[in-house]
Amino acid sequence: MIRVICMIIGTAVTMLSYAQDPSRWRGPSGDGIYPETGLLEQWPEGGPEILWTFEGLGQGFSSAVAHNGFIYTTGMIDGTGYLFKIWIYGDLAFKKPYGPEFTESWYGTRGSPVVAGDRVYVMSGHGKLVCFNRTNGNILWSKDLFREFDAKNIQWGINETVVVDGDIVYATPGGRTHNVVALDRHSGDLVWSSRGKGELSAYCTPLLFEHNGRKILATHTASHLIGLDASTGEMLWSQHHPNQHAVHANTPIYHDGELFYFSGYGKGGGKLRLSGDGSSVSTVWTTEKMDSRMGGAVLVDGYIYGSGDTNREWMCLDWETGKQVYASTDITKGPVIYADGMLYCYSERGELALVKATPEGFQLVSETQVTRGDAQHWAHPMIHAGVLYVRHGDALIAYKVK
Repeated sequence: MIRVICMIIGTAVTMLSYAQDPSRWRGPSGDGIYPETGLLEQWPEGGPEILWTFEGLGQGFSSAVAHNGFIYTTGMIDGTGYLFKIWIYGDLAFKKPYGPEFTESWYGTRGSPVVAGDRVYVMSGHGKLVCFNRTNGNILWSKDLFREFDAKNIQWGINETVVVDGDIVYATPGGRTHNVVALDRHSGDLVWSSRGKGELSAYCTPLLFEHNGRKILATHTASHLIGLDASTGEMLWSQHHPNQHAVHANTPIYHDGELFYFSGYGKGGGKLRLSGDGSSVSTVWTTEKMDSRMGGAVLVDGYIYGSGDTNREWMCLDWETGKQVYASTDITKGPVIYADGMLYCYSERGELALVKATPEGFQLVSETQVTRGDAQHWAHPMIHAGVLYVRHGDALIAYKVK
């Protein structure tokens, strides 16, 4: 009981700073950086303490997000997708169905929930966007993006976590005419539609960023990285970037007028420099080294950290030059997030590692094995109020890291 009370107090203090902002995949800014402090610099032998494990999520790869004392994620049970709302001490608050989920290849849910105000937004693997009431889980509205915007699904199902900003929710149906859309998040009504390049979507969660006062939405479609004016949907620029299978699951990283993009199958990526008004881009450098397929990357103090795909290594790149600073095979490739000076690396083999974020080498401090749950180790971890949350198939595991 004391532990539960402490967790609730800690969460209450933390949530005061973030209650008004959307809670989303890969942290407050969607860049894998979590604003936690006072975290363990080294884990106990055997790994950090497991506070609780919630089992019964069903099949899926979506991550957990935290909001106002609750954890949200999705899972598929008997072909139906469910939104789960879980108390921070591990008890179920509700489980609400939203319709069929993806059962054709790599069964289960994909995109993660987004919590904004009194609403939760979920995109199914079949392109159905659903808006829930956050308190009771009732569905307020839903949109079949493929049917309403003349689009079709992709080989492994829609993987996108939608982006919410103010009164708008952004999504990528991938239609020839309605390629990227902005919807009123309260009603689901169309605000604007962009033709983009008219390509299929590409598993990418968009990045919304502000550049010299202009809000820009950047995302991948099948063969291009595109930049849109977030207010109007006008396409500002595009960068040709095809790869095998048209899988571009990594959200780009923006910093100080420049944008890093990258994808797998040996393709790699590069860094673009935006013009002053954001209406054009120029290439600064390219690389084939960091070719992460879906593990993301983080930018910390001028260096990019992540892992590869064909290049099955953990690596560090210099943000300014793109030069590879180090490479390591100490653990297998996978997702990465960052908090309080450390990288949290979660490999496809279930290795969970604490690594110093330094260009001086892959300094592995602590390591444990994720043994609870089932299926692939693909979901990106999340940190909130001193707790590391790892989704592994049917299970959500809460580790004490503070």
